[in-house]
Amino acid sequence: MKGITFTGNRTLDVMNFSDPTPGPRDVVLEIKASGMCGTDLGAYRSPTGRVAVGEQRIEGPTIAGHEPCGVVVAVGSAVDEREAKIGDRVMDHHYDGCGVCRHCHSGWTQMCLDGAVAYGYGGHGAHAKFMAVAAHSLVPLPEEMSFPAGAAVACGTGTAYGALKRIGLEGDETIAVFGQGPVGLSATLLAVEMGARVIAVEMSQERRQLALDWGADVAIDPGDVDPVEAIKALTRGEGADKTVDCTSSVDARRAAVRSTRIWGTACMVGVGGELQIEVMPDLIFRQLNIVGHWTFSKTVQADCARFITDRKIDLDKIFTHQWDIAQAAEAYTLFDEGKTGKGVFVTFD
Repeated sequence: MKGITFTGNRTLDVMNFSDPTPGPRDVVLEIKASGMCGTDLGAYRSPTGRVAVGEQRIEGPTIAGHEPCGVVVAVGSAVDEREAKIGDRVMDHHYDGCGVCRHCHSGWTQMCLDGAVAYGYGGHGAHAKFMAVAAHSLVPLPEEMSFPAGAAVACGTGTAYGALKRIGLEGDETIAVFGQGPVGLSATLLAVEMGARVIAVEMSQERRQLALDWGADVAIDPGDVDPVEAIKALTRGEGADKTVDCTSSVDARRAAVRSTRIWGTACMVGVGGELQIEVMPDLIFRQLNIVGHWTFSKTVQADCARFITDRKIDLDKIFTHQWDIAQAAEAYTLFDEGKTGKGVFVTFD
């Protein structure tokens, strides 16, 4: 089978790999959709084609892609049919851990005390026709949900949902979402569905328009106005109740903190970079809560999928581009420009 590998400095290769076979506690998925995530760009842009996410399981070229969605086509000898059977439609919680520590037991496998492997980084990922995963990492895909939508929930959209739940967003609150890439756009859409007033902050005119199309009340260009002052002007001088940074930009993170009202909560979701604030005026004297949020548990992933299907949200509209694996170079070049919605690979032959 063919698989996409990042080779460093914004280059990639579509290489030949052997089709995977399941270990005793594994299954093999036929991938029907593999989403492109902003974290992938970290590996794509890096000199080595890798980023430090989880433990390293394999040496040599690694198949990228950590938003897997597909159908079970092979099952290991020790997998109970209640866990998985051939033909199951599934998403994947893209981590493997020890399976016995308290974090693995609670569904937060990425927090494994013995160290977790993240598929697409330390283990082969979903940018290929087949993918071997631990049976315990499977999450059922609702019948009403498409494979591409399931791929979005498997990381980007699920992460946005998990962050909004983590900060306890209420329907009578105002939230400012910094960055309107795939995660930020998902946060905007889901916050609107939760009843909140949403202020979107984004440099790209194309993505600001997407945010407005998805229900944001206001879209602010931080290159044109001071986002802190603009958000305060929209909130009677107080600031937003909650803010979420999906950019990893130092300036955006600082603005997210400073545009949050007294006693409010700022959530850091974007991976990488630094948070640079003045501790006394920005944090202590304003009684501010700052939360770091990393993806979600298996339970929250399932809850996100059900939230979307129960409310009949058309999550497929988050995808502005669908790709064949042979178009990998074009796909990542375009995604790297930061002007599109989400991309997804749907053809792997």
